[in-house]
Amino acid sequence: MILLLLGVVIWSGVHFIPSLGIGLRQSLIERFGVRTYKIGFALAIVASIVLMVLGWRAMDPVAVYDPPAWAPPITSLAVLAAFILFAAAHAKTNIKRFLRHPQLTGIVVWAVGHLLANGDNRSLILFGGLGLWAIAEIFVINRRDGVWQKPDSVPLTNELMTAAKGLVIFVVVIFAHPYLFGVSPLPH
Repeated sequence: MILLLLGVVIWSGVHFIPSLGIGLRQSLIERFGVRTYKIGFALAIVASIVLMVLGWRAMDPVAVYDPPAWAPPITSLAVLAAFILFAAAHAKTNIKRFLRHPQLTGIVVWAVGHLLANGDNRSLILFGGLGLWAIAEIFVINRRDGVWQKPDSVPLTNELMTAAKGLVIFVVVIFAHPYLFGVSPLPH
């Protein structure tokens, strides 16, 4: 459990540096340079992911609650929506006219979807922890950046391309899920 918790805490802490620890970020850049800061940031993120994976695999799941029987299709839809939101974060899309933080919102949707389908202790730590981090990050970034300037409208083709990218990522992850995470999201 310690490795999983440590991974979630490191992930959250490192991601809070640019939004909450602006002074710390600036002092690290001044001391080590931008390139070294970015390399250190990336290595800390990779280390947090490794800790989460190792912690997840090392923990014996203990049921905390029974997921509802209707959860699997809702989880699939939530994850598909999350991947579309991830794709929207890196494209010119009208989704950004409605959501200031599509990628962070996608993480919340992904986390809630997984919490619907998984009622064990390690799921609560991983998905609950990352979902709470994403919610907190949204508030912190909004506070840091002030009033939101919505982007201009873009053609519908941008939405279709974003949805297609999200769908492709979704399909790849569905089929890779058993190999990457040891669990098939497809019905048995």
